[in-house]
Amino acid sequence: MNNNFRILITGDASEYASEGHDVFAQKGFSASFCEKDGIRLLEEITQKKPDIVLADMFMGSLDSVGVMRRLRKENDKKPVFVVLSSTDNQILEHEALSAGAAYFVIKPFSLSDLLDRVAELMSYFVTAENKEPAPGEILSIDRDLEITITDILHQIGVPAHIKGYHYLRDSIIMCVRHPEIINAVTKELYPSVAKKYETTSSRVERAIRHAIEVAWDRGDVDILNSYFGYTIHNGRGKPTNSEFIAMISDRLRLHNAA
Repeated sequence: MNNNFRILITGDASEYASEGHDVFAQKGFSASFCEKDGIRLLEEITQKKPDIVLADMFMGSLDSVGVMRRLRKENDKKPVFVVLSSTDNQILEHEALSAGAAYFVIKPFSLSDLLDRVAELMSYFVTAENKEPAPGEILSIDRDLEITITDILHQIGVPAHIKGYHYLRDSIIMCVRHPEIINAVTKELYPSVAKKYETTSSRVERAIRHAIEVAWDRGDVDILNSYFGYTIHNGRGKPTNSEFIAMISDRLRLHNAA
């Protein structure tokens, strides 16, 4: 594997020695380390411009959420954030994902497995930015739209590390661009997403349904209410896949038309 991604990590290299100092190079990452201090991390990000940041949830001066919020105010390209936590806490996870983290990882973890997941995520972004779209192919070349949808999914509480998260994002992008496809979810939407990820339509459908169930179980009720108020108030339970995708895509189209 030869990704050549730059990764900045809070902590000392000795913390990752158990898996071998060469694990980063073996996985195609160029690693550098920074003390566990939010202000110092911001400085290092500015200087080194990493592609990925592995940061502890809690640090001196400023925590990871504070760092990500500071970065969101700037116009430069932001690194992909992976937040590390010693506590399995749904509130902390939601806060980190809402602030822009791609992953929320509980310690201890397999560094090798995590780097594999990060490499997959980075490959997705590289493909979206550099590849010319073929007819019928889903590519997130509209970065503003992709970022907006990512923020919405984070706010709602869909975890970034599950497959349904990526399937939902692509489905919403496709429906924003081609509204009529929401009327052909089974025949057109699922097969298009399945083709991109080299899977089956039924797996796409199940993964999206699972992502919605997770968000409904763990998400912020006020935020869910702001997007799906009628569903909650009428006691109908969670929305169906097509309802979820349609409501988010319709909201985005109305916002863009305003």
